[in-house]
Amino acid sequence: MRHRLPRRPRATRLRRRASWATIAPVDNLERIERMVARLPEAERVDIEAWDGEVTFRVRKKNFVFAGIDASGLSVKLPAEEATAVVATDPRAEPSGYGLGRHGWVSVQIGDGADEDRWRQVEEWVRTSYTLVAPKTLARVVLAEDGLA
Repeated sequence: MRHRLPRRPRATRLRRRASWATIAPVDNLERIERMVARLPEAERVDIEAWDGEVTFRVRKKNFVFAGIDASGLSVKLPAEEATAVVATDPRAEPSGYGLGRHGWVSVQIGDGADEDRWRQVEEWVRTSYTLVAPKTLARVVLAEDGLA
């Protein structure tokens, strides 16, 4: 089942980014959906064969895997960053099914994560997107982040 995330005008996306820490508490999945909604052409796809596991894709390529409750997620990172995250974060490990050797990292968010953790999760989600998305879309996100 596909759930296309709405594309918001650029001004709205920027305004929401500045104020996301002040919104009412929401569950992990909703928070991740809000992060992904700010990325061009991103969509949510629930994989029925995996008991409804949630994935987020850009042009049919996965950039985030999350459990149904989104207490953890898997993202693609540059090889050296993936190695550093696994070495320094006790809640991170290389993703299974051989994905870990290609830069995929599984990270536990847990319940009640603080704002620093959520900022880190958003950075990982955006990085994963830029590694998986077509270059034209990745450049848009990198420019928003001041990295292009």
